[in-house]
Amino acid sequence: MNKETVAVIIPAYNEAKTIGGVVRVAVSSPFIDEVIVVSDGSTDETVEVATHAGARVIDLQENQGKGGAMIKGIEQTRASIIVFLDADLIGLTERHLEQLVRPVLDRTCSMRVGIRDRGRFFTALTHWFPLISGERAVRREVVDAIPHTFYCGFMIESAFNYYCKTHGLQYDSVDLKGLSIRRKYEKVGWPKAVVQYLTMTGQILASLIRVRFAKFIGKF
Repeated sequence: MNKETVAVIIPAYNEAKTIGGVVRVAVSSPFIDEVIVVSDGSTDETVEVATHAGARVIDLQENQGKGGAMIKGIEQTRASIIVFLDADLIGLTERHLEQLVRPVLDRTCSMRVGIRDRGRFFTALTHWFPLISGERAVRREVVDAIPHTFYCGFMIESAFNYYCKTHGLQYDSVDLKGLSIRRKYEKVGWPKAVVQYLTMTGQILASLIRVRFAKFIGKF
């Protein structure tokens, strides 16, 4: 029986300030076999920093959005388990990666989603909402079953969740203590961040509806 392999895919757009730390942890993890960063038209030093940290970097010349970058990364590996990570993570550890990967590697579940640390109250509250976190380990057969048209905005996270749910595949979540991200307002300031947060909320709600309708009409 062939050994199962695990690939980390990190879509990144102008994340030079954090991508190095994310890559170094992933590269050092004994659970990870390869680390692929897809620079989605970055104009800063994302490519150089990620390469120096040890990742294999796919440098897209034009921005294709997170979903498009994810597809490019998936096409570059035949790993049996794929771990998706955001590029702006802060505080990522090897323990976090083990928490994500081990149950999928052991076939306890087909997907595990990581919940970032938002403090005791807000982290607990997160479990009452759809699992839209970008940190997740997914078996290859689930990844390959999702049509590329669903790799758009937050639709891909909803599609992963709903595919597992409707096909009787076990999936769960785990709290990743100490893990956070570089906030939008730290990147673009509060005025733009507020607009982005409102847009994100609308995209999440729309994606939940579209994915369920797609399942109803037999799209996946």
